Amino acid sequence: MPFQFILVQQYLFQMHIQFKINKIAIALAALMTMSVTMACAQKLIDPKATKETAALYRNMHGLAKKHTLFGHQDATDYGHGWRDEPGRSDVKSVVGSHPAVIGVDIAPLTGRSAESIKKSEDRLRKLVTDTYARGGITTLSWHFSNPVSGGGFYWKDSVSLPAVKYIVPGGKNHEDYKVILQGLAGWFKSLKGAEGEAIPLIFRPYHEFDGDWFWWGKAHCTPDEFKSLWQFTAGYLRDSLDVHNLIYSFSPDNKFNTVAEFTERYPGNDWVDLVGMDNYGDMGRDGKYNLEQAIKKLKIVNDFALENKKLAAMTETGLESIVNPVWYTDVLLKVLQKNKLNLAYVLVWRNDTQSPTHYYAPFPGHPAVPDFKKFYDDKYTLFEGDLKNIYGK
Repeated sequence: MPFQFILVQQYLFQMHIQFKINKIAIALAALMTMSVTMACAQKLIDPKATKETAALYRNMHGLAKKHTLFGHQDATDYGHGWRDEPGRSDVKSVVGSHPAVIGVDIAPLTGRSAESIKKSEDRLRKLVTDTYARGGITTLSWHFSNPVSGGGFYWKDSVSLPAVKYIVPGGKNHEDYKVILQGLAGWFKSLKGAEGEAIPLIFRPYHEFDGDWFWWGKAHCTPDEFKSLWQFTAGYLRDSLDVHNLIYSFSPDNKFNTVAEFTERYPGNDWVDLVGMDNYGDMGRDGKYNLEQAIKKLKIVNDFALENKKLAAMTETGLESIVNPVWYTDVLLKVLQKNKLNLAYVLVWRNDTQSPTHYYAPFPGHPAVPDFKKFYDDKYTLFEGDLKNIYGK
């Protein structure tokens, strides 16, 4: 290899490292320059929230003024062609850092045998504690199997029952639901850091409720029933079960076009910390792009959050198989940056272990890798390696 070529390689590597150092410095500056007035205004719905949970919420508000954190579902649990390899993620294999936000699904903690739940509790606990120890953030989704009928979490005609009306206060299965929440509360409170502190979590139950595919969806409960379910869930966990390490996230799909539609099932400011949107349909699914609509809807979410002093996020998105190799910079980044938004994070869906097509983040050798590296290098995006003291003052 020519000596001159080696020198060029060394120079490019040094420039890349310097760029990341500058990016981290910018992120630290954003945290340090938050005003006291802003911090006081941004309060969690839980007045007893742990100091680490409150700090995470405050710091995410601060970073959102100039950056958006990148997230990936199940990033460290498994990836394209692998599973259970500590320290690995497809994202890290491509850019050298895990995602800043990692999605974990707590579906295995409910509706299973006691033995299965125990194994899942231990496995998911390690994922969460490892992420926290590295300085990353965990967001929890809950594909909750129907608690009053068969059919799993999806709605299945002639099988599923409209469970919401049965598990809210006054419903015939309400006590059963309380037992389920008691089990979750025990797991939430078992998540501890090195000093014994409770690990903060973004809790995103009952997502995509404006669609009909889940049993808690729009066709299967009234707005008042959904609000009652949300309010009871948050209130019972917080006030009766003393869970104080949750940031409550409200996230419909992309079915709304107005603020009124977005808030049709909104349970009220006293019950929500973060508002978001799941949007695959406008972002290239089945080859259909409607980026103007994606930008419009994201601005509705953002403006509502600012007006009501909540965090905002693009809670799920992605393009399956990343069939557009420049999707990350030419689609996602442009949608995020079209307006001056305060988005805490954007999360793409999971990389299945066995499926040759069900993945949303690139892995080594994928044609989208060069574009994803550009997305990673952009000053606007932050990954886990960019986060410094996200749980501190």
